[in-house]
Amino acid sequence: MNRPSSFDENYRLYLDESGDHVFRIFVDLPHRFLCPLGCWFKNTEYLEFHKELDILKSRHFPHHPDDPVIFHREDMLNARKAFKVLRDKKEREIFDDDLLSIIAKSNFTVVAVVIDKESLKTAYGDASSHPYHLGLGFLLQRFAGYLNHINRVGDVMAESRGGVEDRMLSESYTRVYERGVWLTPCECFQGAFTSKQLKLKPKSANIAGLQLADLLGHPVKQWVLKNNNFLEEELSTFAQRIVDIVHSKFNRHLYDGHIEGYGWVLYPKNK
Repeated sequence: MNRPSSFDENYRLYLDESGDHVFRIFVDLPHRFLCPLGCWFKNTEYLEFHKELDILKSRHFPHHPDDPVIFHREDMLNARKAFKVLRDKKEREIFDDDLLSIIAKSNFTVVAVVIDKESLKTAYGDASSHPYHLGLGFLLQRFAGYLNHINRVGDVMAESRGGVEDRMLSESYTRVYERGVWLTPCECFQGAFTSKQLKLKPKSANIAGLQLADLLGHPVKQWVLKNNNFLEEELSTFAQRIVDIVHSKFNRHLYDGHIEGYGWVLYPKNK
């Protein structure tokens, strides 16, 4: 079946992760759970988001265009580097409102996959797949499913970390593209994706979609953990505001609107 493949009709999935991707057993929550998160945009809608984000940066963090301000959750949270102005309570409130307004009005879809490394190892022992491979497989399966349903194509981009991490992520992507995953054959991915290779860009490339995925990863992971009784404390006010916005953007079952298993996945999930 021929699919529209012009720039205006294509989609891109942007990937980031929250948590420790190393496959060791940890009991503390920040290390026990890995959460790859993906946001996909139609290209035309992404251009609008990118433009709005650049305007926001210029308004709050004046800078030379040769040295763009790049959003990074940890630096923003701790008001470091270019974000020192956020130490002022009033300025942070104004910035938070402006940022959340852009995220709310932008049109994109979110999938978060939370891998419980402790339960994975307990259930499958040495036969366990690597958490990185599992998380990416779940994400690609849902992105391809969406593209196949609407008869469109797209590609996938992640932030380059260098060395072993880039190689592991690229190999995981290629494995899914060439062999399929679980009950989804490779043809479903090859028909949906325009490239058999994962696109990798460094943080310095100032990719708006990767910055968005970075901002969403931790609060969405915390929400999934709390929703499944792994987390007792309440989310911070800002994190809760993000989740309230993202909830309407979660990938859903195309007919009944169900989110669990489509917009967020916890694996393995104890009965």
